Amino acid sequence: MALMFLNGSAMRGGPLHDLLRDAPLVGAARSAPRYRYFSVADRFPAMYEVGAGGGSVHGEVYDLPLAVLREHLLPAEPAELELGVIELADGAACLATVLRASAVDDPGLVDITAHGDWRAYLASRR
Repeated sequence: MALMFLNGSAMRGGPLHDLLRDAPLVGAARSAPRYRYFSVADRFPAMYEVGAGGGSVHGEVYDLPLAVLREHLLPAEPAELELGVIELADGAACLATVLRASAVDDPGLVDITAHGDWRAYLASRR
């Protein structure tokens, strides 16, 4: 089992939530304020660690079996994302999918750090 921070479509109520295969929700959480948060062409969100000048991202932490991560969640992730380790607001380390460094200059990125929440950002677009 591994703690996994989710901040997009695999959160409760999202279209990819079933990929978690009933993994238990540990709770809502925020990342440490070290990340830029992007919408990738309004298809999915992506976090990128910057240290200074970053913001905090809202998400959910799950106690995810590694087999579920390997066989279900990671294969569904877009090519722009990779598995990484992030810092939560309480200082704990947690797995998360993060933006690959090679994708940082993608013209489809929209900085949504000020929203800090994928659902809030999507609601603002309606």
